[in-house]
Amino acid sequence: MADVKVTQPHSVGIAEAKTRIAGFEEMMSKYGVKADWAGNAAKLKGMGVSGSIDVTDSLVTVVVKLGMMAKAAGVKPDKLKASIEKRLKAAFEG
Repeated sequence: MADVKVTQPHSVGIAEAKTRIAGFEEMMSKYGVKADWAGNAAKLKGMGVSGSIDVTDSLVTVVVKLGMMAKAAGVKPDKLKASIEKRLKAAFEG
C-alpha cells in the first residue's frame, strides 16, 4: 500500500479543529470513505483505502493508505496528497 501523510498545524483547539475538518470528511464520503471517530482520532475505511485522522491541540494528521483497488481505479498518491493539503489549509488558514 502507498501511504499519503499530511500534517496541518493549527491553534484553534481540538474541538474546533474537529469541526473544521468536517468538510474534509464530507469530501471523503463522496468517495465512499467513512471516518469512525473514537475521541480525537478516527479510522478511515473505504473500498481500497484505509487510514487515520489524528487531532491534537496543535496538529491535524491525516494518513491514507491506498490499496490495490484504489491504484487500479487510477488514484495517484501525489494528487491525493495535494488535494488533502489544499482542503486542510483552507479549513485552517482560510
